[in-house]
Amino acid sequence: MIRQIALALVAFATLISSRDARAREFGGYDCTDDCSGHAAGYRWAEAHNVTSDSGCPLRGGAISFYEGCLVYVEDPFRGADEDDDGNDID
Repeated sequence: MIRQIALALVAFATLISSRDARAREFGGYDCTDDCSGHAAGYRWAEAHNVTSDSGCPLRGGAISFYEGCLVYVEDPFRGADEDDDGNDID
C-alpha cells in the first residue's frame, strides 16, 4: 500500500513538473495553449491603433484575445510573433 502511494505521488509530481515546464506566457499573461489567442488580440489592437485598455474588446469567453490587446496597449513595440520566452507563436 505504501509503495502504491509513493508511486502515485511520483507520477503526480512528474505530471506537475512537466506541465510547469510547458507553461507559456505572453506579456506576463498565462497562455492556455500556444498563445495564439494573445497574439491575435495583440495584432488586432495594433491594426486598430488601440491606445487604452477601454479600447480592448471583451466578447464572450475570449479572455486571451482581450489580454493580448492589453499587452499591445502596455507595450506596442513588443510584437506578437513570440511568447515571453522567445518561442515562436504559430
